[in-house]
Amino acid sequence: MNKITENYTDNLYNDLRDPAEAAEYLNAALEEGSLDVFLLALKDIASANNISEISRKTELNRVNIYRMLSPKGNPQLKSLFAILHSLGLQVQVSAEKNHKSSQI
Repeated sequence: MNKITENYTDNLYNDLRDPAEAAEYLNAALEEGSLDVFLLALKDIASANNISEISRKTELNRVNIYRMLSPKGNPQLKSLFAILHSLGLQVQVSAEKNHKSSQI
């Protein structure tokens, strides 16, 4: 890796150790509307916070965490919640803006 990339990665990982920064990073990824982008962002956060430590906290296999957070990953909701919780994060649902409900 060149010096610029190393500095970028170091700075990004330093920022992502803060749960508030990590939450903003994940929210920005969610706005993209792509599971791949979300998983990549979560992998960045997990890497910044030591995947081995996350594995210990969640009792999930470290290799499986890498696999779940890969572009072909398809984590179960329970596993995803465990990873997020270990990082001091949680999932919230809100209503879409300008969405009109349909009557059934």
